[in-house]
Amino acid sequence: MKKEVVKILFLAANPIDTPTLRLGEEVREIDNALRSTDFRDKFDLQQHWAVRVGDLQELFLRHKPHIVHFSGHGSSESEIILEDNDGTKKPVPSDALELLFSLLKDNIQCVVLNACYSERQASAIANHIDCIIGMSRVITDKSAISFSKAFYQALGYGRNVKTAFDLGCLQIDLSN
Repeated sequence: MKKEVVKILFLAANPIDTPTLRLGEEVREIDNALRSTDFRDKFDLQQHWAVRVGDLQELFLRHKPHIVHFSGHGSSESEIILEDNDGTKKPVPSDALELLFSLLKDNIQCVVLNACYSERQASAIANHIDCIIGMSRVITDKSAISFSKAFYQALGYGRNVKTAFDLGCLQIDLSN
């Protein structure tokens, strides 16, 4: 039986009224890490940039992802930050994000919120998705990139999500 391709939906937002993040570097490292692994043909990385709150539902429906990876800013109120129609920051309310994942959870097996203070939203999403990764405090660009590269590299070599998570955390420790 042929194993299904793992669809990764990489969502990025860096609104014009927030500090610049190296999101392009992060997705480049993820892509390179996956392409260099044994199971590179088992992953399909789809990227969407300048994501707005209104885009989420359509992107989930269109791509039917197995992994949703958000990279960008998080607020001190523990909300990920997307863009508004004018490119400025738009926090995503936790209850709305949780409801979105509860309604469109069919394919989603893992969610990575690679943004500062995303732990509370991760906990809410965990009511509906088995594997969720969020950040409890500030995370630097360098650490976010190091984590993502190691996490997806481990998945690409056939490791489970827990091991991939642990290797991502270890890479942060080794890099800093």
